[in-house]
Amino acid sequence: MNILISNASSDPIYMQILTQIRQSILSGELVAGDSLPSIRQLAKDLQVSVITTKRVYEELEKEKLIDSVVGKGSFVSGANQDFIRERRMKQLEEKMLEVIRESRELGMSSQDVIHHLTLLVEEE
Repeated sequence: MNILISNASSDPIYMQILTQIRQSILSGELVAGDSLPSIRQLAKDLQVSVITTKRVYEELEKEKLIDSVVGKGSFVSGANQDFIRERRMKQLEEKMLEVIRESRELGMSSQDVIHHLTLLVEEE
């Protein structure tokens, strides 16, 4: 797991870490049962406070993306695929809303956006 922290980012450090781990899980890079570094080890590797990494892991647990077992560590949750798919769909919708807002600022019609999207899909 490769996590990059940018001091130039407007996002707080814990959010940068959270977003990257979340994305690794939702993209399938990390799968159910994979172990995560300990809170202390991750803090040491990233040269951040243990409090910061603890906050990240707590948030991931609330989202049911990881499970922490006392004395054993933290693992990617065995959450069902429907749940993970739903989370990914939500992220996709957020990105699409961003595109819609940006296209409105550019004065594009719905048809223009659909046309551009179609062209990109065909090129992919």
